[in-house]
Amino acid sequence: MRGFACANPATPMSQVHSNLHRSAWADWWEGTRRTDIWWTLAWFDIVLRYRRSMLGPLWITLSMGAMIGGMGPLYSSLFGTELSKFFPHLALGLIFWSLFAAMVTEACNSFVGASNYLKQGYFPISLFVWRSMARNVIQFLHHIVLYIPVALWAGIHLSWSALLIIPAFFLLLVNAHALGLALGLVCTRFRDVSQIVTSVMQMLMFLTPVFWMPESLPGRAKYILWNPLAQMLELLRHPLMGGVADMHNWIGILGWTALSVVISTLLFAKYRRRVVYWL
Repeated sequence: MRGFACANPATPMSQVHSNLHRSAWADWWEGTRRTDIWWTLAWFDIVLRYRRSMLGPLWITLSMGAMIGGMGPLYSSLFGTELSKFFPHLALGLIFWSLFAAMVTEACNSFVGASNYLKQGYFPISLFVWRSMARNVIQFLHHIVLYIPVALWAGIHLSWSALLIIPAFFLLLVNAHALGLALGLVCTRFRDVSQIVTSVMQMLMFLTPVFWMPESLPGRAKYILWNPLAQMLELLRHPLMGGVADMHNWIGILGWTALSVVISTLLFAKYRRRVVYWL
């Protein structure tokens, strides 16, 4: 990691320290472009988490598979929904929600967990948001394989609309990074906020169509579907179920993305230099 701070041996130490006074854009780009660092750190996080484990990261796949397999028939009978329709809905809901929840809650501690790196030398703070996101994407890739047997069993036939998963996932990453920067800064300054975020995410799980079908809502409760997490889930789930998400979901997420990017940019530009002093 020392080579990152002094990438050019001819660069004097005073110039390296002066990087703290670069523009917010240059600071963000420096952390973003160093994929070799944040992807390696994310991979080592996964390796260390399952060190000396016989199955390694497959444990998270097995636990998710057991949850889907146990809840599918039960909730299908409770809601009176055909299992072949409900099972893929539930599987994708749980898989994507685990990604949402992990990205949001772990973003709160992205800087606190990297305090040793930030205190020892200059690192762009956006690097550690990317690290947290990459770690969760690796876990998501272990989970998403469960969709394949579920889709085959349910007889889902994908069309060209399945390619809409690409722009939807891109919007997810943009929002996750923007929210990660904002939450990382706020939670580093106010440590209690991380507990609030965890509680809010637990509540939002029941206000988002993870377990239940959107069409089961009465008319007066349709406003729940304007929840940004519900809209993002629909954008990601519909293409993998052979359908197309409603246009209002795209409009809502694009508006939410613009808002989150503006807020995170303002916070990042103003407070990024104070992170080390808050740790």
